[in-house]
Amino acid sequence: MMTKVLLMLLSLALAPSLASTSAFSGEIARKTTLPNGLTLIVAERPQLPTVHLQVTIRAGAAADPTERRGVANLTAETLLQGTTTQEAQTINRRIEAVGGSINSGADRDFATIGLSVLKKDLGLGLEILADVLMHPLFSEQELARKVAEMKARLHRMEEEPRQVVQLAFAEKLFGSHPYAHPVEGTLKGLEAIRRSDVQGFYEAFYRPNNAAITIVGQVSLEEAVSRVSKALENWKPVPVRRPSPTTPPAVRAPQVVKIDRPISQANLIWGHLGIARSNPDYYALQVMNYILGGGGFVSRLMDQIRDNLGLTYGIYSHFNALEYPGSFVISVETQNQNTNRAVSEIRKEIRRYLEKGVTETELAEAKAYLTGSFPLRMDTNAKTVRLLSAMEIYGLGLDYPEKYPQWINGVTAEEVLRVARKYLHPEQFLLVVAGDQKEIALQDVPEIRDQKPEVR
Repeated sequence: MMTKVLLMLLSLALAPSLASTSAFSGEIARKTTLPNGLTLIVAERPQLPTVHLQVTIRAGAAADPTERRGVANLTAETLLQGTTTQEAQTINRRIEAVGGSINSGADRDFATIGLSVLKKDLGLGLEILADVLMHPLFSEQELARKVAEMKARLHRMEEEPRQVVQLAFAEKLFGSHPYAHPVEGTLKGLEAIRRSDVQGFYEAFYRPNNAAITIVGQVSLEEAVSRVSKALENWKPVPVRRPSPTTPPAVRAPQVVKIDRPISQANLIWGHLGIARSNPDYYALQVMNYILGGGGFVSRLMDQIRDNLGLTYGIYSHFNALEYPGSFVISVETQNQNTNRAVSEIRKEIRRYLEKGVTETELAEAKAYLTGSFPLRMDTNAKTVRLLSAMEIYGLGLDYPEKYPQWINGVTAEEVLRVARKYLHPEQFLLVVAGDQKEIALQDVPEIRDQKPEVR
C-alpha cells in the first residue's frame, strides 16, 4: 500500500511541471501534398543537426489477403533486403558509414520505413530511401529467409504462455477479421505466399497517394518539398483499393477458452471488443481506463487484486484503439488455484465501477497524469516523428498536441460513468486461460474448448 501512495504522490508532483509544457501553441508542424499525392509533414527543429524521417504507408497486416496472412509484414521487412541497383549489404554499409540508420516493418494498420541521418547527409539518405521505396528486389532467396524467420517467431510465440493467451484471445474475439492473427501472419499463410504475392501487394499499396512522409529536424517545409519531390518524382500514384473488413460480432455471453499447460502460474486475459481510434468517446475512455486498470499502481484493479488480496504482482487493462475496432483487455498472471477468485474480483470491480462511477480525486489524478505525461511523447525527434505519423494515419489533425489536454481536462465524472456503462460488459466477455487446468478448475463460466491458438 505504501508503494502505491508513494507512486501516486510522485506522479502528482511531476504532473504540474509536465503540464506546463503540454499547452502546445503555435505551429507544431506544417503539412502539404505533393503533385503525386504524397502527404508531407515537417516539424522544423533546428537545435540539433539531425533529421528523423518516417514513411508511413497504409499497408499494414489489416490488408493481408485471407489466404496470405503475413504478406504485409513480409513485404515491409524485405524492402531493405536489396534493390534492383544495390544489395542489402551495400545499403547498410552506405547508411552506417555516415552514422545513420534505416529500418522497415509493419504494424496492424500501416507499414513504415524509418530513416535517421545528420542534416549534411540528408541527400544520401533520401537517395537510399527512394531506391528501397521504388525499386525493391524481393529476391526469392531473401523472401525464403524472411519466411523462415517469421515461422521461427510464431513457434516461439507458441512456447510463451503470455503470448499463447494473447494469440488465442485475438483469434477467438476477431474470427475472420485480420486482427485475429499476429502481424507476422500464420504458418499456413506464410507457406502459401509466393514472390508474386509480395510483388502484387507492393504494387497495390506502396503508392504515394497511400502514404505520408514525416520529417523532424533541421529542415524547413520548403526545403523538404524540394528535396523529397526531386528524390521521389518517379514514384507514381495509382488508385488504391484498401479492404474494409467487417466488424466482428460482439461477445453476447460469457465464453472461455482453456489452454492446458504444465505451469504453476496461470496467464489469463479477460475482455471483449473495444473501439476504433476515431471513436469520439476515446478521450473519456482514456480517463476511465486509467482509473480502472491503466494507471499501474494507482489503478483500482491493482489496488484491489494486487494490494488488498495479494492475488498477483500486476494486473492491467487497455483499450487497443486502431483503425477498426480493437479489443478491451484485462491481463493478469496468478497462481493456478487463485484463477477463479481473480476472475470473480475483476467482474466485481467492473460492476462496482458501473454502479458508483469515480470520485473527484480519482478524476483529477487521471487527468493530471494523462495531460502531464503527454509532452514526453514529443521530447525527442524520433518520438515526434512517430507521433506525427500516427496523427496523420488516424486523422487526428496537426492541432492534436494542443487539443489533447483540452479534451482530457474536459472529461467529467458523468462522462466517465457513461462510457464505462457503454463499453464495459462484465456479463458479456471472453476469457482465455493458460495454465494447469486441473488445478485451475474454472467455475461459473461455460467452456468453449481446450485449444491452442491458430498460427498454423
